[in-house]
Amino acid sequence: MERSFSKEIEQLKLGNGEVFRGEGIMAVTKALLQAGVSYVGGYQGAPVSHLIDVLIQAKDLMNELGVHVQANTNEASAAAMLGASIAYPARGAVTWKSVVGTNVAADALSNLASPGVTGGALIISGEDYGEGASVIQERTHAFALKSTMWLLDPRPNHETIVNMVEKGFELSEASNTPCILELRIRACHVTGEFVAKDNRAPDLSLKHKGDAAGFSFERLSHPPVTFLQEKRKVEDRLPAARKFIVENNLNEHFDGPLNEVGIILQGGLYNALIRRLETLGLADSYGNSKIPLLVLNVTHPLVPEQITDFCAGKKAVMVVEEGNPEYIEQQINTILRKADIQTRILGKDVLPLAGEYTADVLNKGLVDFLGETTPTGVSTEDVRNRAARMLNVQENAATAVDVNVPPRPPGFCVGCPERPVFSAIKLLKEEIGDVHISTDIGCHSFAIFEPFAMGNTILGFGMSLASTAGVVPLQKKRTISVMGDGGFWHNGLQTGVLSSLFNDTDSVLIIMQNGYTSATGQQYIPSSAGSPTHANQTSEIERTLKSVGVKWLRTVRTYSVDRMVETLREAMTTDEPGLKVIIADGECMLARQRRLRAEKAMLLEKGRRVETPRFGVDDEICTGDHSCIRLSGCPSLTIKPSPDPLRTDPVAHVNNGCLGCGLCGEVAHAAVLCPSFYQAQKVQNPGVMERMVDGVRRKVIGWMAGNGAANV
Repeated sequence: MERSFSKEIEQLKLGNGEVFRGEGIMAVTKALLQAGVSYVGGYQGAPVSHLIDVLIQAKDLMNELGVHVQANTNEASAAAMLGASIAYPARGAVTWKSVVGTNVAADALSNLASPGVTGGALIISGEDYGEGASVIQERTHAFALKSTMWLLDPRPNHETIVNMVEKGFELSEASNTPCILELRIRACHVTGEFVAKDNRAPDLSLKHKGDAAGFSFERLSHPPVTFLQEKRKVEDRLPAARKFIVENNLNEHFDGPLNEVGIILQGGLYNALIRRLETLGLADSYGNSKIPLLVLNVTHPLVPEQITDFCAGKKAVMVVEEGNPEYIEQQINTILRKADIQTRILGKDVLPLAGEYTADVLNKGLVDFLGETTPTGVSTEDVRNRAARMLNVQENAATAVDVNVPPRPPGFCVGCPERPVFSAIKLLKEEIGDVHISTDIGCHSFAIFEPFAMGNTILGFGMSLASTAGVVPLQKKRTISVMGDGGFWHNGLQTGVLSSLFNDTDSVLIIMQNGYTSATGQQYIPSSAGSPTHANQTSEIERTLKSVGVKWLRTVRTYSVDRMVETLREAMTTDEPGLKVIIADGECMLARQRRLRAEKAMLLEKGRRVETPRFGVDDEICTGDHSCIRLSGCPSLTIKPSPDPLRTDPVAHVNNGCLGCGLCGEVAHAAVLCPSFYQAQKVQNPGVMERMVDGVRRKVIGWMAGNGAANV
């Protein structure tokens, strides 16, 4: 049972003058409909997954407006959708996760940016940079520069975000150039409100279809016209974009009395900066800054006249640009030197070269900037004292709790069907020694943490098998590659499986078949059973592998640890050459529990019998060596003091988080550990016979307990 977005869908229906309240990414989704978008596509990934998830569930509203929505198999597929805006006056938007998604889409984006677009084209990128990130630390800015696409980085408030979506389409059309809307994690999740407008039905849509465009060689990204297209980027599109930016005030200038200095910043960093200025006594709680600010809601292209006008007459300007290289700082220096303006520019001198610009980082950077420039009207001593007081407050808060909080690295969910596979690999390694394990993007990458600590490489979504191509010939033993079913359809089938078959690569591939792209919120994939778009159609991974020529193929239930160990042993030792694939089958536990909760609630409401398995540990049998914990790592399997006063070692204990997956017992069986685990059934709405048996048992137990007490 998928998550319901019924409340969010109702927000999308708001009309002119009504107030929208919700997350930033939902404000973007509403803005797309207000802007008259014709089609939307994308590939799921935090922090922008909800955009596609919500629109797919809102199919009635989409049909009413005539908007085409589809979830793509990868980011390249999504980016290619924007080809519709090259020849037709149709506004299109696609979305994916930050630079990793843009990497996959880069080929299509380059070929889109070269001829340019007729209808507005907007790429919504979830910029996953900084301490909360889950991917490599790179920025989308480089792609905008490389391919000449305009990059929008709105201030994180709903009015600005919505305005930049609507103006982003207009900017794209005015300059015939695709635009990237960069949404940071905090911008996606910031909660706020804005006054909505009516949704606009697109002119070219599912309800109003058009005729095919005539042939035009100039619209193709093909030599020799590509040379002319490159000139047009600079000679036509760039001036048109700059003109639109100025005329529509997309960048914002906030004046202040301390005119000797100023700050130029990326729009996405505005909220953090203005709060730091407030703590230093340089802004009020309404956002009025004493230091003039130039907020770049469009970080590429820069408008030279805006930069020179802001910097002229100032002693120094601080550039707040997160990440490295410092593209914006370099451009500003070039613009000022060409204009013979000698304003001093400080950026990476007072701020870190890389990493997220958190509150503490900005605090220190502002103090150092003001200390370097000593502007009239600012007491640098007062600023330093305020910063020191803030630091003391934080340090005091940290030491107020007299307990060292242990680190909590991310890990598999309770009952995750992928954990048993790594338990099996760990057991196998006790027999055959270390092997090269190529990991992948997805939930299964949590195996890099304890208690498994497995993985030699992570090179991209669905790329685990491909990344062993250079390793296999150099290893004495076969390598093991792990990928999810989402990664298999995204990239793994083409780059890994087909390449391995073509080159007769002798290695082992484990495909985690849990039924969804689980790490991003259980979105459907081609092999999901009962997806809303193809309820009766399933692209089976096993059938697909057989059809492309995989000969050695096994499907194993993930929780059967002993069977998984046997299958892995066979795969690693068989004389049969070539690719060997093990499909580890087990539905994502989060999705399964969501479905079961609804089913159980329905049965209980009808007064029907419901049985829930639970596992426990017999305290008298447990030896206290905790091998079971080291082999499974399940959060619900922990320790407690032994009730036996003669034993000092704590015993294993299953807490109330247990979902009854049975892994602990399976591990104990496969590893030949102590038989201390037992399974019990929690029964709700039991039958008459069960009630009678339970009554008899309670009487016997009570009688035996009473006799025991009397004898003592």
